[in-house]
Amino acid sequence: MTKVPAMFRRELNAYFLSPIAYIVIAVFLIYTGFFFSTSLFENKVVTLKFSVMYIQFILPFLVPVITMRLFSEESKSGTLETLMTAPISDFEVVMGKFFAAFGLYAVMILSTLIYVVFLHWVGNPDYGSIITSYIGLLLMGSVYIAVGILTSAVTKNQIISAVIGIVGLVFLLIIGFVHYIVGEGFFSECLKYIGTFDHWEAFTKGLVDSRDVIYYITLTVLLLFITIRVVESRKWR
Repeated sequence: MTKVPAMFRRELNAYFLSPIAYIVIAVFLIYTGFFFSTSLFENKVVTLKFSVMYIQFILPFLVPVITMRLFSEESKSGTLETLMTAPISDFEVVMGKFFAAFGLYAVMILSTLIYVVFLHWVGNPDYGSIITSYIGLLLMGSVYIAVGILTSAVTKNQIISAVIGIVGLVFLLIIGFVHYIVGEGFFSECLKYIGTFDHWEAFTKGLVDSRDVIYYITLTVLLLFITIRVVESRKWR
């Protein structure tokens, strides 16, 4: 783990030395700002609920943009082979890149705290649901980033990595809606548990269910484990 901080700084600096970080954060703030201003000025509701509610629909498109370059760019340029021969383990490489992407994601999410400050100024919002919503967003983001890193590790093309990541994340999102169509039963409950929608919804209501926390953490760890194995397999090609 001693090399993880160095890898983290390397990747985080790369983000903010390129336009990616600023473009993603700008798009995110414009998107969330639209729903925030609509609920506040048109509906006259002092809440962050609507902004938070619709965040899950843009994350599948933004997160793959954050993660697409992590392995694909280095694989295409040939620097990944150099990195693999350096005195750093595959685990440290993957975790350093993961934490860097998560760091940018956290900055993007926490940039919306400006809305909370404004809500405090004009009214008395429900801080309990706001706090749990942010916890849910960070947990959900860890899964999304893990998916993005995995797709970046299996291809040398950034665009292909982003497209595969978007498809995978959209699938995780909409599969949670499918169980409403299927109806009740074991298969329906499986779809409900696999999808991210119901796990995220509880956080917006001010609830932190241990089952949802376990779901996000377990899925993140599993995806990172698979990514480490994919990176390791490159040494044998």
